[in-house]
Formats: sequence, structure tokens, C-alpha cells
Amino acid sequence: MDHVKYEEEFILNSRGLKLFTCRWLPANQEPKAVVFLCHGYAVECSITMRGTGVRLAKAGYAVHGIDYEGHGKSSGLQAYIPSFDQLVNDCSKYFTCISEKIQYKNKMKYLLGESMGGAVALLLHRKKPKYWDGAILVAPMCKIAEEMRPHPFVISVLTKLSKAIPTWKIVPTQDIIDIAFKNPEKREEIRSNPYCYKGKPRLKTAQELLTVSLDIEKKLDQVTMPFLIVHGEADIVTDPEVSKLLYNTASSSDKTLNMYPGMWHALTSGESPEDIERVFLDIVAWLDERSADRSSRSEKERKAEYDNQFPALRGKTIEIGG
Repeated sequence: MDHVKYEEEFILNSRGLKLFTCRWLPANQEPKAVVFLCHGYAVECSITMRGTGVRLAKAGYAVHGIDYEGHGKSSGLQAYIPSFDQLVNDCSKYFTCISEKIQYKNKMKYLLGESMGGAVALLLHRKKPKYWDGAILVAPMCKIAEEMRPHPFVISVLTKLSKAIPTWKIVPTQDIIDIAFKNPEKREEIRSNPYCYKGKPRLKTAQELLTVSLDIEKKLDQVTMPFLIVHGEADIVTDPEVSKLLYNTASSSDKTLNMYPGMWHALTSGESPEDIERVFLDIVAWLDERSADRSSRSEKERKAEYDNQFPALRGKTIEIGG
């Protein structure tokens, strides 16, 4: 952390809820660009995604994260998502507010979404199609894997029940921690983290996640921003085949898909140190290539702007001094 500055604060959303935000900043250099973190279901930013924040800040990026309503250190019933639209709106308003700060005004703006956070990133892009300069999608939730999806009859019953008892924790699912994190030490860290939710999904939350994943799956062709997908081929939480479908279907002209044989769902935190390093080398290389392009363009734009201030001097030689 010698080269990284960490800060955190609480903000109020439009519904009066207190939301936790945090940031990792390069300590001794101007950031190359800004990366906004969208965390997954039942986890949070400051602890679960600390490795991502520190690695990207050391690579020269300003990294900002927010805990959604009902997640982490933010207000709200734990792991309860009454409205995915509201969750996305909270992120959009906060990320936009940070992006408009004077120190970031001319910086490129990227989203990094993990699992459910991948869905959040795609919906943020849908709200403002030309605003974001790109996204890193880590095992994105574009569709609930068939192994994780309840039987259609169960879905029908749970949908009806969610209207009457939306906060009840009775949705039958596998233990996500056991099948998402390959590294036993990381599993223990998640289980001992009081800000991570370990219970069964609440009825309304499950309905919202299913509805959103089905909606995204139908509109993959509407994705136009540059993106990098990183996905473990052995992931049984979010379907690797749907990441391939997103790559093939999206309208983006700049798109990259990296599949990692043998890796599970949490490939930026739950794998071996060597494999995690490999994934981040790919992420940073993708960011560096695009941020360097913008930096080069910005220098040319500033030069053109400066030259335009003195049109009368073009083509003339002026003597300076006596």
C-alpha cells in the first residue's frame, strides 16, 4: 500500500439511504484514467474487492467503488434488492458525480463489474451508451447458469410469493461460496467477513436477479462500448457460454474475450496467486492500451487548441530578443 492512498466516505442517495463509498488512488502520480467498481451479489467493495483496487491503483488508475443498498456497509436490509433499477441509478449518479470532478474531467472512464456487477455495468452502459469509455466484465451475470436456476414451477411460485413476502429467505440455491472460490483461504475470508451475506436469497432479490439476467440476455446486441470479458471456463455460477454469446452478439467494434481453462467464478480473487496475477496482467494491459491512445489524442487536441489561439502567427518567422 506504499504507493496507494485509500479513502472512504458515506453519501446519501435520493431515497435518504446512507451508502458506503471507497477509493484507491495512486499516491505519487496523476491517474491514467478512472475505474469504477461494480461488486457482485452479497459481497462488497472495501474488503472483497480490495485486491482489485490496490492492483489497479498501483498500475496508475484511480479506482472508486460503492456498496449497493443492502450490501456491505451501506444501509438497507442485508442482500435485499427491492429494485435493480434503483440500484443501477444509485451507481450511475455517484459514478457520474465523480467523473465530473475537475481532476477527472478529461480522463477516460471505465467500469469494472464482477458477476452481478457485470450486469450493473451493462445496464449503466444502456442508460448512457456513449458516456463510458469501456468496461471490464469479470464472469458477468448475463444469464443465470442452468445449474443454478430453479425449476420453472418453483420460479412461478416464488414470483407470486415475492409480492406477499418479498424479504423472506427461502429461495433454494447451492452454497455460492463453495462453488465460486477455488482457494480455501479466500472462502474462509468471505465467510468471516461480516459485511458479506451468507444466507439464502430473499424472494424479491431472486426475482430481480432473474428478471435482469433474462432482460440482458435478450439485448446483448445493444452493447456498443469497448469491453474486455475475462471468464473462467470451469465457472458454474455464471455461464461462460453466455460470455461467448455476448462477445459474438455485441455491436461493439472493440471487444475482447479471454477464457481461462480450469478457473472458477471468482477468477480475480479466488484462484492461485499465479493465476490471479495472469488475469490482472491482461486487465491492466487492456486498460493501458486504451488509456495511452486517449492520452496521445489529448496531447494533440491541446496542441491544436493552443495553436488555434494564435492563427496570425502561422507561416511567419518572428525574431525574439535584441
